[in-house]
Amino acid sequence: MRDFFNYFFLFSVIAIFIWLISFLYKINLKKNKESYVKENLKTQKKEDGSVDFVRCPLCNTPLAKNEDMASKVFRPMNVPDQRMNILGCPHCYPQLESGVKRICPICSKEVPLDGYLISRLFNKTQNKKHVIVTGCSLCYGPKKTK
Repeated sequence: MRDFFNYFFLFSVIAIFIWLISFLYKINLKKNKESYVKENLKTQKKEDGSVDFVRCPLCNTPLAKNEDMASKVFRPMNVPDQRMNILGCPHCYPQLESGVKRICPICSKEVPLDGYLISRLFNKTQNKKHVIVTGCSLCYGPKKTK
């Protein structure tokens, strides 16, 4: 009977030790993930002062600091208001990643891979830019006549 208690005690200590190691490992993973997100994702300040991630307007995927949007800006460049076509981010253009959908923020329709968002680019002072999406190539584009 004495051996049973010794083995039970030894098993309990080993089980608690394994649980403690796994718990500390999970905490460390969570901390590393948060620091990775803070260091590698683009952020922007909202109007209320809070910080939010920069997301693709088509697929709503957060963008890393080294990822840029693919877009076309139309001339002339010296005016404060220009037309811009947003083609997408590296996650949704030119190849669509699995599980990613390109949705228009205006009409909520799925935008095909050859489609784009139509927007206005406002060039403010001190090299600041502001973009307003007005629709996609399906809902804002040329209307089909019968």
